[in-house]
Order: sequence, then C-alpha cells, then structure tokens
Amino acid sequence: MEAVAGFYALQPFWLWLGLAALFLAIEVASGTGWLLWPAASAFVVGLLAQAVHPGFVAELGLFAVLTIASTYLARRFLRPVLDAKEPDLNDPLLRLVGQRGQVLSPFEQGRGRVFVDGKEWAAQTEEAIPAISQEVVVTGVDGSVLKVRTVAP
Repeated sequence: MEAVAGFYALQPFWLWLGLAALFLAIEVASGTGWLLWPAASAFVVGLLAQAVHPGFVAELGLFAVLTIASTYLARRFLRPVLDAKEPDLNDPLLRLVGQRGQVLSPFEQGRGRVFVDGKEWAAQTEEAIPAISQEVVVTGVDGSVLKVRTVAP
C-alpha cells in the first residue's frame, strides 16, 4: 500500500488516468452510457491533480462533484439531441420509410413487388391497386414487406 501512496504522491495523474481507463473499458464493454462521464471526470481530475496537487480528499470531492454534474448535464441536455427523430441508422429497413419507388409487378389482393433503393421488395397497399411503373412511396415496414401508397401526380 505504501508503494501506491508513494506513486500517487509523485504522479497523481497516472492514478486518475488509470481509473478513467478502467471506467472507459467497462463502458465500452457494457455500452450503457453511464460510465462515460465518470471516466471523463477522472481524466479532468487527473489533469488538475498533476497541475495543482490539491490533495487526495480534495481530488476525491472534485471527482464526485464533476461526475454528478457531468452525468446530470449530459442526461438533461445531451439526451434530447441524441434521441433521434429519424429512423435508426443501423436499421436499413426503417430508412426506407419515405423513399419513393416504382411498381414492378401487378398487385393482387393488395400485394405486389416494388423497386425501392436499388432493390426489389415485396409490398402491400390498402389503397387502390397501383399500375406497373407507377410511382409509390414507402409508408412503413412490416418485417421485410414494405407498406406503400401511390404518389399523387
């Protein structure tokens, strides 16, 4: 324990950097988003500890205050920005909503084939049956079947 205390007395930055790296590694492994702010706070405290040497108790208090403040501010102000109104970037089917395409085959009982985003898709509609080559717009996705409606001329 004396070795850690001696190392901390000489290089407090490395102790805080190690703690930041530990928090960051756990965050990367879990992906929760909760440990990112303690990791950043530990890094900032490490920088301040190296520059000012306020003492372990003051650093610990600063770490607690920074962690609470940064977590609160991130949840309060960053979360609305990150909660996208757009479809999930990693879900290619949801990105098709709103895109236009063309009817490839005649619709029978509301089901047919359309060409959207460079691919042929199964589609269904609840409107009047569109003609071949008529333009449609994707309104939703049900599994791998696109829900479409005709585009008004």
